[in-house]
Amino acid sequence: MMPRALCPSGLSVPVGPYSHAVLAGGLIHVSGLLSLDGDGRLVGAGDAAAQARHIFGLLERILAGSGSDLPHVVKLTFFLTDLRDRFALNQVRSEIFDEWRPASTLVQVAGLIGDGTLMEIEAIATLAESPVS
Repeated sequence: MMPRALCPSGLSVPVGPYSHAVLAGGLIHVSGLLSLDGDGRLVGAGDAAAQARHIFGLLERILAGSGSDLPHVVKLTFFLTDLRDRFALNQVRSEIFDEWRPASTLVQVAGLIGDGTLMEIEAIATLAESPVS
């Protein structure tokens, strides 16, 4: 099966030549998500927990529209402008994923697109009918 771009509704238009997600080989590859509403406005200015919650909500929406869900996330990559925000991020992540612990990478970066953006999160998930274990 050829890779297929996924275009969930309600997300801001990509700011470049990319797709929010691509389905390939039974995996959904989700591009880096920022805490932006459908009009591209920042959500949760200055609040890492609020930004994380919004981004995980976007991820959940993308996965639901792509035949998957959060329990099928196998890898997360986090980009933070300030490593001190990892504590708020980890709190939200624990609430969202409960006992499930996807593989992950966390990187501090010099900056992200958009004023006030504290983090970017990308993910890889299996299709819901694909077993995680």
